[in-house]
Amino acid sequence: MDPKITNHFKDKRKKLMLKLFWSSIFTICSFHLSFGQNTQKIYARLNSLQNSINIQQEIVFHNNSNDTLNTLYLNDWNNAYSNKNTPLAKRFAENFNKSLHFAKNEDKGSTQILSVTDNNFKSLQWSRPKSSDLIKLQLNHPIYPGKNYKFSLTYIVKLPNAKFTDYGFTNNRDFNLRYWYLTPCVYDGNWKLSSNKNLDDLYSLKTTYDVQFTYASGYHIITDLDEINKETGNGVTTINLHGDNRSDLKLIFQKSSNAFSHFTNNKLTLITDLEAKNLNDITKASSANQVVNFVTSHLGDYPNEKLVVTALEYNKNPLYGLNQLPSFIRPFKEEFQYELKLLKTLLHNYLENTLTINPREEQWVLDGIQTYLMMKYVDEYYPNMKLIGNLSDTWLLRSYHLANMSFNEQYPFLYMLMVRKNLNQALTTPNDSLIRFNLKIANKYKAGVGLTYLKNYLGTDAVDEVIQEFYNNCQTIMATQENFEALLKEKAQKDIDWFFTDFVDSERHIDFKIKKVKKIKDSITLSVKNKTGTKVPISLYGINKNDSVVSKLWLTDIRDEKKVTIANTGIDKLVLNYDKVIPEFNQRNNWKSTGGFLSSNKKLKFQFFKDAENPYYKQVFFVPIATYNLYDGFTPGLRLYNKTFLNQPFIYDIRPSYALKEKALVGGGSFLYKNYIQNSNMYVVNYGLGGSSYHYAPDLRYSTITPLVSFGFRPDDLRSNERESLMLRFVNVIRDKDPSIQTNPDYSVFNVRYNYRNIGAINHLTWFVDGQVAKNFSKVSLNIDYRKLFQNNLQLNLRFFAGKFIYNDTTSDYFSFALDRPTDYLFDYNYLGRSEDTGLFSQQLVIAEGGFKSQLDNPYANNWIMTTNASVNIWRWIEAYGDLGLVKNRNIPTRFVYDSGIRLNLVPDYFELYFPVYSNNGWEIADNRYDQKIRFIVTLSPRTLIGLFTRKWF
Repeated sequence: MDPKITNHFKDKRKKLMLKLFWSSIFTICSFHLSFGQNTQKIYARLNSLQNSINIQQEIVFHNNSNDTLNTLYLNDWNNAYSNKNTPLAKRFAENFNKSLHFAKNEDKGSTQILSVTDNNFKSLQWSRPKSSDLIKLQLNHPIYPGKNYKFSLTYIVKLPNAKFTDYGFTNNRDFNLRYWYLTPCVYDGNWKLSSNKNLDDLYSLKTTYDVQFTYASGYHIITDLDEINKETGNGVTTINLHGDNRSDLKLIFQKSSNAFSHFTNNKLTLITDLEAKNLNDITKASSANQVVNFVTSHLGDYPNEKLVVTALEYNKNPLYGLNQLPSFIRPFKEEFQYELKLLKTLLHNYLENTLTINPREEQWVLDGIQTYLMMKYVDEYYPNMKLIGNLSDTWLLRSYHLANMSFNEQYPFLYMLMVRKNLNQALTTPNDSLIRFNLKIANKYKAGVGLTYLKNYLGTDAVDEVIQEFYNNCQTIMATQENFEALLKEKAQKDIDWFFTDFVDSERHIDFKIKKVKKIKDSITLSVKNKTGTKVPISLYGINKNDSVVSKLWLTDIRDEKKVTIANTGIDKLVLNYDKVIPEFNQRNNWKSTGGFLSSNKKLKFQFFKDAENPYYKQVFFVPIATYNLYDGFTPGLRLYNKTFLNQPFIYDIRPSYALKEKALVGGGSFLYKNYIQNSNMYVVNYGLGGSSYHYAPDLRYSTITPLVSFGFRPDDLRSNERESLMLRFVNVIRDKDPSIQTNPDYSVFNVRYNYRNIGAINHLTWFVDGQVAKNFSKVSLNIDYRKLFQNNLQLNLRFFAGKFIYNDTTSDYFSFALDRPTDYLFDYNYLGRSEDTGLFSQQLVIAEGGFKSQLDNPYANNWIMTTNASVNIWRWIEAYGDLGLVKNRNIPTRFVYDSGIRLNLVPDYFELYFPVYSNNGWEIADNRYDQKIRFIVTLSPRTLIGLFTRKWF
């Protein structure tokens, strides 16, 4: 036979065998995908009057592991709304949210299991573990590796009020359904059991769903599932839905049919109710088309025909910042806002619906891709967009550094906000261990900024290629950070181990510094210092006199300090991280002039109000202020300070003022250096010097000078509200002498205080031990505050104070313990009239020392004192209070004291009113001067009040 013919048949046979091989592989894979995944059939009926769903469900669970399973766990996240002790309720309390604790029964959600049977109609034993939003099934026979297990459930879901998490029934009787049905937990060698903590991170494997849903005909359903058929009759509608390879079932039932718009192109059908009030339908369709095309071109095609993007989803994770301002002052064009809102939410759903990843453990991967593509979108379509939009062109703001920042600079800026507070957490920190600001903002932005940093370091399109390949590969396999890391390392042409060890898996920040610069003929030698020891690369730029880049070099392997020599090609300045791609802790030490020491000095810049940090200037901010007390009267002044929007280690704050009533200069100031310590329970050391000078009585001035050092301690879990501190200070007081007081007006007190606090909406505990030493006295005291909100909504407040003089050689009660109104000789309290003993200002109450509300005779103790203060709520913010105490003065028998009354706890610790009823004085309520006995607590400090609303974020 002709050899050519023989070779032809060999080649043909080889191709046939290869085709059969790949055909068999495809068949096996298809079999695995078709029969090796979970399937669910759900028959549901919505009872809109009772806010409940009757469900019959058939689940086929596939054991993908190599283990034999005898138990099975189900997620029952709807039951997280059932009582005050669920992980969800506790999470709310940690965030100072009492809504679920005070919820009425009709607003709570629950799941009532009626029956659970296996494929042979035999009942399965079930129980709820400690976490009430999980169900444990004891199987009648084991599930072997690679095998399926079929079982059925009948249950009633009582939906919660949507005011808790936006899921459930709304006030206008619409229904937003998510996590409304039971679904198997993931097993990968260990059961992945996670509770509902309002994080929207249920971990479930891809499932094929067949859903038959019956509901009142007045409702319209919004879903991304495929509609098989729909029948309406007798006032009800029954719809059959199907979805392949879905990770979640989100359904919306609305009475209105006009809320959602449909945009269709050759990629998918986008269904959304995101608003853009000033855009017509044609413009919105064009924007939607642009967003969809951008996402599909940078990720890949969406596997389903429809994608739903809701305003509810956007509002749970909005574009934080200027985009949340009221519409009439938003500085951005409507098209830009609409596209960014749509892009952010679409990207989240696009990735979440397609990739199967453990969202509680590895969410940073999806967050990184989402933020990276959002930054890329702005670079591509809005390259000149500024951080404050159109406001950057106004004459009032254009001189500010904030106005010159690009829109994408907000991402490293907001991440750095947490770094500067020493509250940054590693990207691999589980979602439920992240503080809220990191969960919602900082860690998402860090992940995206990190990918941009990596792209610039590699200098190629490797990151973009990896994102697209990762998305397409992981539609049929588990998406893990290990897969993502392996792809990046495969595509990168440089060593990028640092990205995962020192950026992703570390909370340490990045900070480099140029130390020395020296010109040697045609070269420049400089030293670069790594201040934190992170093994990451840093870019070095050479800038000429025209601020143009003449050279760029990536420096690597700087463990401590590195000497670098580069060619001098007309370089006027050397700058690290010139393009600000790297999220660096301090950029003020990133540049050096090659013209000598004097040319490196930064110019001084005075600016009204605070600004973003400008590394090329020494910024001094000023703002008018005004204070008030009875003796100085209205006191206008000027505040000079250096604090930018981001915290910095050294802060000064000087407040010269003029007292109109005294016609004299007054004011105060402070200098503070914060030394943050990473990877330590002692997370900060503060060194400070403060002083003030005001009047404590008519024509009598006081001045204080106080150096201090304090140490802050916290647990490893940053979500914990537990904090401890140790403070040492030396208070020096200089006063004008009051002729009516014979004691020396000047004194110094060394003060040591240890503080502990663990505050929350349900349990509140703070205590401190205080010691003071002065020339004529020494004392110690203990203060304990405890607040408890019980299951029956009864709130009990308890406070205990005990103080004892070690020695006391004073001849007045100025330094004595006080029952109701301490003399405040350390000038810690914000008294409006500190020397008053009659009139309205004398009725101001500061809960300190004895904590009594009634003004009793002989209220001081020069030996020891012990008091207990208690209050309990009667109705809402109305409480009954009572105080008991023992007071001991030298050479006088111990005295028992008490008082009681009504407390209006309008804003706890900030605005309260006290109405005495009965005390050692008798029936105070019967006194004809009763109005003079009412006491009040008021806080005028804006910073203190703002802290009341921001505490849930940090």
